[in-house]
Amino acid sequence: MAAKEATVYIVDLGASTADCHSGRIESDLDFGMRYVWEKIAITLSNNRASDRVGVIGFRTDQTAHQLDAEEYPNISIIKPCESIKMSHLKELHRDIKPSETNDGDAVSAIVVAIDHIQQATALKDGKPGKYKRTIVLLTDGQGHMDPDGLDESGGIDFDDKEYGFKEEDKSEIKVFAEAIEYLSMPQVKPTRPYSCFQGKLSLGNWKEYEETALYIDVNRYFKTKQKKPESASTVVSRPTKGAMSGQSSSHTIGGDLEMDDAPAFNGDMAAVKNDRVYTVKAAEDDSTAENGKLTVDRDELAKGYAYGSSAVAISEAEQNIVKLETFAEFTIIGFIPWDKYERYLNMGESCITVADSTNDKARLALSSLIHSLHELESYAVARLCRPVRKGSEEGKDPEIILLAPIIDNEIEALVDVPLPFAEDVRLYKFPPLDRVITTSGAVVKTHRNLPNDDLVEAMSDYVDSMDLSKFGKNEYGKPTEYMPIEDTYSPVLHRINQAVRRRATHPEETNVGDPADVLIKYSHPPQDLVEKAASALDALKQAADVKQVPPKVKGKGKREAIKPLSDLKIDLLLNSRRREKISPDNSIAEFRQMLDHADGTDNAGLLRDAAKQMGDIIVELIQRHAVGTSAGTTEEQAVENMTVMRDAMIEYEEPELYNKFIRPLKRDLLSGKMGENRTRLWFKVKSAKLGLIDDGTSEKSPVSAEQAAEFLGSKAAELPTRSK
Repeated sequence: MAAKEATVYIVDLGASTADCHSGRIESDLDFGMRYVWEKIAITLSNNRASDRVGVIGFRTDQTAHQLDAEEYPNISIIKPCESIKMSHLKELHRDIKPSETNDGDAVSAIVVAIDHIQQATALKDGKPGKYKRTIVLLTDGQGHMDPDGLDESGGIDFDDKEYGFKEEDKSEIKVFAEAIEYLSMPQVKPTRPYSCFQGKLSLGNWKEYEETALYIDVNRYFKTKQKKPESASTVVSRPTKGAMSGQSSSHTIGGDLEMDDAPAFNGDMAAVKNDRVYTVKAAEDDSTAENGKLTVDRDELAKGYAYGSSAVAISEAEQNIVKLETFAEFTIIGFIPWDKYERYLNMGESCITVADSTNDKARLALSSLIHSLHELESYAVARLCRPVRKGSEEGKDPEIILLAPIIDNEIEALVDVPLPFAEDVRLYKFPPLDRVITTSGAVVKTHRNLPNDDLVEAMSDYVDSMDLSKFGKNEYGKPTEYMPIEDTYSPVLHRINQAVRRRATHPEETNVGDPADVLIKYSHPPQDLVEKAASALDALKQAADVKQVPPKVKGKGKREAIKPLSDLKIDLLLNSRRREKISPDNSIAEFRQMLDHADGTDNAGLLRDAAKQMGDIIVELIQRHAVGTSAGTTEEQAVENMTVMRDAMIEYEEPELYNKFIRPLKRDLLSGKMGENRTRLWFKVKSAKLGLIDDGTSEKSPVSAEQAAEFLGSKAAELPTRSK
């Protein structure tokens, strides 16, 4: 368990702290308080009631503390050393401001802080409690200070040779300084490992075969654990009595907000309590139904499992039959050589298994197993069923894990990672990257889609020129790794924490500031390295014949005809008349010819007419095949006509003309209205992706991508069978 912490911040509030130095536009006090606010925010985020925070100001206008006021003047306890809450931050923002005086001694403030933190952390009998006590002094160094011990002190804008900071022409009282920028470095706290299994690691059934089977008493702990960002909670402003109804109902699901027993947050916020209501469709003659629905209890519902796009209901009795009953166990079921194992099979977080520290026989037995695996260069495969609760013999769902030996001077253990079951593995076949296999089976080594020797060499040179392994510099100026793993941090995790802390300590600000440089440092390659590799990149572009792709131009409602060099109106010479009718025998060409005249004042009417005629021709082609008059290529012709019609409506920004056509067509195909065995044609339409035009394809469409995907799907009852 982590030690309890008590911290007292001594803040210099002298009149001189209102000044600005070193080219800053914020005062010395505000600049130095960045450190205090950050540290207080970290304490708040730890959410430990035992931690205590106190704030003492010196060079203040008043004197308020427990010691002699005449001996220690101009020192005030702004916040006693107690647990801190969000409400305290408002009071601190109000009280921490530059005073009207420069009288007061920092060393005297330290004496007051020592006495205060001792009393705040003492037990009832006066003995000191088990606390980690810390006193932090924040000062600009402009006030009176006892010179003893200044060599080990630091403050705002003090010189620091290691950091490389030096301020010229400053007062002689300043000696050293610590830069505040280190606050941007994420604070990484290693968590104490906790046990996820305590029992016997067995090889064979030791309960039945005691002579031939073996078991070892072990403890299994998490070795790596994913840290996720802080999750947000849905909260509402705490209303006054009598103002509850209607105001916050939009924050709930299926019911009104209940505040009486909702957990409270700091300030005026309260958690939202959700109330779910389950309804089913009622019979038409049911007079008790409201809006055609009946409210049912959750106990009356059955669990359903997704099977494709259908829901399969399984009752509780049936579920008990199919549920696998397991017992808590940790059993080795096999071994595998190192070189036969594929690393991509690793799944999830790793754990470490060690012998029971109080059992010497178990330590010796596990050490023998670990050394055997290491000498034979093998892994062990084990079946693990963790207990549902501590001390229970009932097990959770089984896991298959891979055990790897680890041996160093301090520990001998087995490190494990989860393995997939057969149902978790998906095998996909991709064409080879180094050759092309034709439809006849011939293997082609030289092809336009394969890299040639010049391209491979250019790519190799470019990769070498972007090498980061020796691009960094260590403290002695020698080449080293540019991006060591210990200096990389999760931008999502630490950026969210930074934003939350900033919002907590400065709620009046409109933004949470820019992300820390250390979080975005490795999001782009270093500029010096990019410039160094520029020549290799140019050679790669030339070898790969890279050309810029022009941006895709969306339809403007009218196609631009190619202008001939002679400026002659070719379209008018060849086709001076506007086409009014589309014939089924030449539908695609005449449809496009009809759209070429969409340049007048009645574009919408012409497009509607063209779309209607093309739609009628498509329906005629489908019905012609349905009655058996032509079973050859009519389906393919109908799909081709639909493709041309859909593309045209996208180009002329009239997506609803196509959508109004495809909706009833799907209904008629699947319902059998257009003839038997028409479901097959709908699957051809799906394969060609000729569904609704969504707003991602055309900005004029009111159909979302989700709606378009749902429309293109089919229910299980609509799937074709051999009998159809």
